[in-house]
Amino acid sequence: MAESDTDRVWELMRKIGICMLASWDGRELQARPMGAYVRREDDAIYFLTDARHHKDEDIARYRKVCLAFADTGGQKYVSIAGEAEISSDRAKIRELWGTPAKAWWDSPDDPNIRIFKVTPQDAQYWDSPGKTIAYVKMAAAAMTGTRPNMGENRKVAMR
Repeated sequence: MAESDTDRVWELMRKIGICMLASWDGRELQARPMGAYVRREDDAIYFLTDARHHKDEDIARYRKVCLAFADTGGQKYVSIAGEAEISSDRAKIRELWGTPAKAWWDSPDDPNIRIFKVTPQDAQYWDSPGKTIAYVKMAAAAMTGTRPNMGENRKVAMR
């Protein structure tokens, strides 16, 4: 069975795992690295965050966000445009709880933990054959005056 573009977006996000979450604070775009909990079955990407860092205030006012996933070694990239919502759902926090969260909080019951749930609207991905092959293809294209095939680049409607 052939993999769809939507399948590839979800798979790349899951494999990469860390992304830059960009949001609007009313004056400027702000981006920060975040560990993503990619849950296709929920049509969502979740993040655990701390209420004391004020990201939730930005997202409460401006729900549109961008997620940028990058595997620079493998030359694979995904950008997601989506809507974010904030929650303090303890059951979901416990479900997502694991070693990465333990680095920031003592327990899933910490009252400062919040969840960002991002529902993807649109995506773009670039799935390259890798850095070495990409350089070889660019060099060959430069010598022959052609354009290199740098892998798959797609815009994908996620809804």
